[in-house]
Formats: sequence, structure tokens, C-alpha cells
Amino acid sequence: MTGEVQTRAAAAVDQARQWDRLMRMAALGAIPGDGVNRACLTELDRESRRLLIGWAQAAGLTVSVDRLANLFLRHEGTEPGLPPVLTGSHMDSQPNGGRFDGIWGVIAGLEAVQALRGAGITTRRPIEVVAWTNEEGGRFAPGCMGSMAYAGFKPADTWDAVADGEGLTFGAELAKQLSLESDIPRRGLGVVDGPAPFAYVEAHIEQGPLLESAGLDIGAVEGIQGSRWFLVEVVGKSDHAGTAPLRLRKDAVQDMLRAIAALNELTHDPDDVLRFTVGRIEVSPNSSNSVAERARFTIDLRHPDKDVLLAKGDAIERTVQAAMTTCAATVTERFHALPSRFDPLVPGLVEQAARGLGLGVRRMASGAFHDAQFLAQVCPSGMIFVPCRGGVSHHPSEYSSPEQLGAGTRVLAAVLAELANR
Repeated sequence: MTGEVQTRAAAAVDQARQWDRLMRMAALGAIPGDGVNRACLTELDRESRRLLIGWAQAAGLTVSVDRLANLFLRHEGTEPGLPPVLTGSHMDSQPNGGRFDGIWGVIAGLEAVQALRGAGITTRRPIEVVAWTNEEGGRFAPGCMGSMAYAGFKPADTWDAVADGEGLTFGAELAKQLSLESDIPRRGLGVVDGPAPFAYVEAHIEQGPLLESAGLDIGAVEGIQGSRWFLVEVVGKSDHAGTAPLRLRKDAVQDMLRAIAALNELTHDPDDVLRFTVGRIEVSPNSSNSVAERARFTIDLRHPDKDVLLAKGDAIERTVQAAMTTCAATVTERFHALPSRFDPLVPGLVEQAARGLGLGVRRMASGAFHDAQFLAQVCPSGMIFVPCRGGVSHHPSEYSSPEQLGAGTRVLAAVLAELANR
């Protein structure tokens, strides 16, 4: 590799068509600064899915959806009974997100399949482009619900009671989505209802600065660091800010600050490998002249070493409890994924394809979690990274150029051509 078929597939990629589609998707949920706010299971999500379906059907692909609302666009192989090759990513965004995170992987998958078909390349195996449900976890935590259920990592009804900021539950919103998409043929849920796919390839912007700083075109991703998410709730007592003596208060905010300071000490890493983030804080009654009776905050803990992730994560609850002076605290773990090491097959093909196309490439790990982390448990998986400006992601200024994205899709087309003919 890269052989004649793979070269033809890569050459047929239409960079301008891909960019146009990305910009049309970016208009759905557009926010100031070229950003996107398109939460899962919303009307904007449904509009983007219908737009994608229209493109897929016009290209001759068939469409189906499973009970987690994972959306599949199928290119048929000459041997339809063979396990398919999957490629894709997600369509939902962060509330203050960018135009490329997730959605490029879906559009790239569609473009790569269209390139194969346009070049007259047949494949033994079917290729399915998938848009996974709720990868970001911005509206309903945790993320990657669709891929976790598909891979059998968690039962399909695990998150039915999870509520968003308005009190709407994932289960109810999912049922609404499926009802509004009742015209789309229904399929079984991944390995829960059928055989595993042959392989999975996910294209994504890097969300970091390594490729850009090294002047490289492609990252052949070999694995993903582990993640653990927690929700901490501190309960005290509300009092008047002007009359309640400090020594008699049960101030949830003050004990929350003590807990966060203690957690910063727990997670201090001189090598700057561990990632500890308090990303969301909620205070009640949230009044400037009242002592807080309740404070909630989230923890996002990540590390590429399983032993470190387990040890630090397991110490979080006792660290929080030890920091309490007057309040009570509860700690709930909401997400737990150990570091993932990809089977060598897909990263090797990505590297070979990039080199065969004259692109600069390096092997690397992903600091962010992705749906590929769960697909790797059921089939050989891998990711294709392209540079993003300044390494910025989850922000309106997130940017990769048409040329950078085009290079990534050409690599994807070559890899799919190889995998789907094995």
C-alpha cells in the first residue's frame, strides 16, 4: 500500500465538495465567531441528520438507524454478508464548539465512499458511514453513549434517566427522536444484536498542537488515554450573608473550594501528563447575598497510564470527604474508560497510506476520548488526525483548512479501499 486502487480512491476525493458540506452543516447551530452549538437530540440535530441523509441517498447509499439513534449510511459490497468496515464520528457539538470537531469525520466518511464509487472501485465488504449519538456529552453526560451501547460496553437503557439542564431526560428525548425518524429503516444495535464489524476508522481534527508544530499532515493514532468523570455535590445550609456569623455557617461554596484545592494537590503532576479539570460549577440559591446551601461541580480526570488513572480516580472521594469542614459531600462517578491501545492493523494502514500519498505522518496517541475507544473493544480500530490551527478545539475559533481536511480524507479513502477488499 498505497497500490493502484488506493491511489485512485484518494485521487477521486472532491475537496471542494467536502468543504461546502462542512460549511452547510456549520450553518445549523451557528454562533458568533464561526462557532457551532448543535446539541444532540435537538431540532438542530435532526436538521443536520436529514441534510446528511439527503446527500447519502443522492449518492446511492442506503440509510438505517438503531435504537440509540446511531445513524448508518451503507455502501454495499459485492459480498453483502461480510462484516462491514465502519467509518464515521459524531454530529453533536459543545455548547461553544467549532465547525470541525466530530462532524468532519462523518462528512469525510461520506466523501471517501463517494470517491470510491466515483472512481468505479468495488469492494468485497460493505462500508458503513456512522454518525454516533451523543459523543460530546454536552447536553447529556457522559459522552459516547451511542458507541458504548453499540459495542456492548453498557446496556442500551443505561442513560434513560439522565437529565439535561432543563430537566428533559435522555430516554424521553431519544424516544422523540426515533419517533420523528420513524420513516428511516430500523436496524439492530451493534454487537448486542449481531456480529462485530470488520474494522473501524475515525477521522478527526487533532484537537492539539503536535501535528501543526511539527509541520506534519497526518497523525496515525495508536491509542486513547483513559478518562474518568465525577460529579461532586456539597450540601450545607443557606443563611443571610449579612447576619450569619462565619463560625456558624455551613457554606457549600467554601467547602467546595477546599475540596478543589485538595484535589489540585492530589492530581499535581510535575511531568504535566495528568489532566484534571473542574469544568462546570452550579451553586444554589446562586444569590449574591445568601450563603450557598448547595454546590455541584464536575471532575474530568485523564491519563494514558491505567494504574495512575485508577489510583488517582479512586482517591478522589476520600480527598473530597477529608476537605469538608461543615458540609456533607457525595461523589458520583459518571464515566469510566481505561486507556485504549488500538490493534496495529488500522494505524499501520493509515501510516502506509499517508506515506504512499507523499504526506508527512507520525504515530501518536489521542488526549481526547472518541467513539473509537469503544469500537476498539470489538474490532480493529484506529483514527486519522489532521492538524488544527493552534491546537484549538471546543471553541468557535477551531479551524482546519480545506487542504488539511482534504489530505485526511484522501488517506481515509485509501485505507477504506484496502480494508473493504480484505
